[in-house]
Amino acid sequence: MSTTQAATTTDAAAAAASPDALARPGVTLLATCLALFLGQVDTTAVNLALPAIRHDLSGGLSGLQWVVDAYNVTFAALLLTGGTLGDRFGRRRLFRLGVAVFVLGSMVCALAPGLPVLLAGRVGQGVGSGMMLPQSLAILATAFPGRRERNRAMAAWSIVAGSGLAVGPTLGGLAVQTLGWQSIFWVNVPIGAAALVLTLRHVPESRNPRARTLDPLGQVLAIASLGLLTFVAVQGRELGWTSPATLACVAGCVAGPLAFVAAERRHREPMIPLSLLRRGQLPVAVVVAACMTFGMYGLFMLTSLMFQQERGASPLGAGLAMLPLAVAATVLSPLTGRLVTRHGPRLPMTAGMACMGSGVLVFAVAGADANLLVLELAFTVIGVGLALNTGPVVGVAVSAVRADLAGLASGIANLARMFGATLGVAVQGTVFAVASAGAASGPHFVHGLRTAVAVGCAVEFVGAVVAFRYVADLRPRQ
Repeated sequence: MSTTQAATTTDAAAAAASPDALARPGVTLLATCLALFLGQVDTTAVNLALPAIRHDLSGGLSGLQWVVDAYNVTFAALLLTGGTLGDRFGRRRLFRLGVAVFVLGSMVCALAPGLPVLLAGRVGQGVGSGMMLPQSLAILATAFPGRRERNRAMAAWSIVAGSGLAVGPTLGGLAVQTLGWQSIFWVNVPIGAAALVLTLRHVPESRNPRARTLDPLGQVLAIASLGLLTFVAVQGRELGWTSPATLACVAGCVAGPLAFVAAERRHREPMIPLSLLRRGQLPVAVVVAACMTFGMYGLFMLTSLMFQQERGASPLGAGLAMLPLAVAATVLSPLTGRLVTRHGPRLPMTAGMACMGSGVLVFAVAGADANLLVLELAFTVIGVGLALNTGPVVGVAVSAVRADLAGLASGIANLARMFGATLGVAVQGTVFAVASAGAASGPHFVHGLRTAVAVGCAVEFVGAVVAFRYVADLRPRQ
């Protein structure tokens, strides 16, 4: 999501807000940021709990991949529909429902007696995020109708978004070591409850009088296509790449997107207007966004296993080892806007993807037994790249369409980010499993890590090439 999405919200929506809600915009900002922090931290914090989850609930590497991707698949598939539901039925209503579902899913995860229940809870969390996060920027645009105040609120929102994603591993490591892996889910309960209480009176309700119609067939086909693709990538090795079940799923992976395209062409207001993806800057932003998260999310999962299983670090030690990434991303993110204003998005996006690829390359070359300072430097470089690319990639997507489609373009860019994250965990995890021959530590583990991370590194550099070659060097809209 992008601050531009909120900037395009109509004044009519602001007029629909209740007086009580408009009287306390600061409380509205706090409530939306709390929910945003929940969703962002959860996407990365769970990686530090994977070894402990495997110890307590059993399950192999594929099970751990599903612990991450059950959330990612659901969140990605519902992201665009969640925004449409809020526009039609009330953004505050969908925001509160999303927070409640996310908290309920977190409780299911914390109480899970086995892996299937944990995965069901992760799906619930993904459903909640898919409903609550698309509403947050539109709610802020309603609460802060003035341009200056709105820009300040959006800046705070952006900082929370970036820092929540980046510090997730460190917070997750601290929680797992001190209170157990269940605590990374229990902590969501009081934070979510606080967000719900704050929305009782002080978050304004708003709708879009020109809201898009729902696209249920497109939504079902999108979920099926992404789910089948992830299933093949994660389970194909265990089922056998030529087994009837795998081949049937591969056929579904081909038929699903074809059916989705056909359905979107016939729908009056499709979930994803295909015309937007045929040319211009939006498809470029989509590719770069997917490449960015493919390498990063796969690296988060693999390095968590590396530090705890190969290097013998505690969960907190593993989280602290990743802290340079969070610091670099948080400190530099506010400065990226100035760089884009002065030079356009092409330079920071190309440099950002190149930095992320270079940082991941260190892990592929140095391996799990490298000097810790070398690995810390690699995390720092990745954090710099994340800061340089995260904002501009959404800005490029939004600049490619009319102002009234900015929210949709922002949602598509974020969908691409979650799609890349989902495939990154699935593909790199499977490559690691094959290359390591299932080893939990030792030389085979190190070889598997290097091979899997090299795949992520290659994808990051592909993103850098695409950004350098195809991003238009234009200044952002004022």
